[in-house]
Amino acid sequence: MGKHDLNKFRGVIVAFYGCYDSQGEIDPQAVRELARYYKNAGVKGLYVGGSSGEGMLQSTAERKLVLETVMEEVGGEMTIIAHVGAPSTRESVELAVHAESVHADAVSAVPSIYYRLSPDSVERHWRAMIDSTTLPFIIYHIPQLTGFHLSTGMLKKLSAHENVIGVKISSESTYELQQFKAAGGSDFLVLNGPDEQYLAGRSIGADGGIGGTYGVMPELFLTLEKCIVDGNLELAREWQGKINEIITELLKFPSLYGGCKAILKLRGLDIGEPRLPLLPVTYQDQDAVMQLHHKLNAYIEEAKSLLGS
Repeated sequence: MGKHDLNKFRGVIVAFYGCYDSQGEIDPQAVRELARYYKNAGVKGLYVGGSSGEGMLQSTAERKLVLETVMEEVGGEMTIIAHVGAPSTRESVELAVHAESVHADAVSAVPSIYYRLSPDSVERHWRAMIDSTTLPFIIYHIPQLTGFHLSTGMLKKLSAHENVIGVKISSESTYELQQFKAAGGSDFLVLNGPDEQYLAGRSIGADGGIGGTYGVMPELFLTLEKCIVDGNLELAREWQGKINEIITELLKFPSLYGGCKAILKLRGLDIGEPRLPLLPVTYQDQDAVMQLHHKLNAYIEEAKSLLGS
């Protein structure tokens, strides 16, 4: 693992949203604007094509287009991790090879979805991607959605490969996060997935985080990370509390991503509605969206003052 620069993957990495036009097609201009917005906000990296990016709801060609557009806009300026997980191993490998061809910084993948797979099946699925490129590989562990629970034994086995540099852990147990960190060792990255417990994850060993709600309030997560780095635990708890207020309200909308996109639209970033079966906000939700927007804006201004911007 020594051949890879792990520092570029530490800290706050935004899970990039799917960007669509009024017809529900990929909107390259919106992709560019959103990527540039995160760069200007001070975000270190983007995780492209994962849950927040609606990668599983897009065709292979669409996923390639999104990654290509992100790389054209901010490649070389930000750390770009391409999520290449797909139901079939063949498609996953194709996406991994494409990610390397456009010079993404790393690839990542969930296990294959739908089928209930054995550990051997999942390992072969991941190894096919790992062996298809020279890029660093980050395991994506989200058992509540995939139905597969990664064991520390498999983690140790995979981490022996020089290109397997870490795991994004989105299960809800910080104990499991700590166990993964212990199993992988000090030079193995563990990235916190549950946004609502970023502080807990970082406190127990996570090297940073990748999250979907980061994208609607990057300034708040950057402030929380600064508090952690500065060793100000009391202030960090306050900012995690403010973040969790926003997350709690976002979860009341028909879908989390519908709520996030509605808030971003009020911030001047129109990236369309999520694709079905993910639901958009409704007309009845507009007052709640506006109220949340005002609360979030107040927190963002406070965060900016702490960040010195």
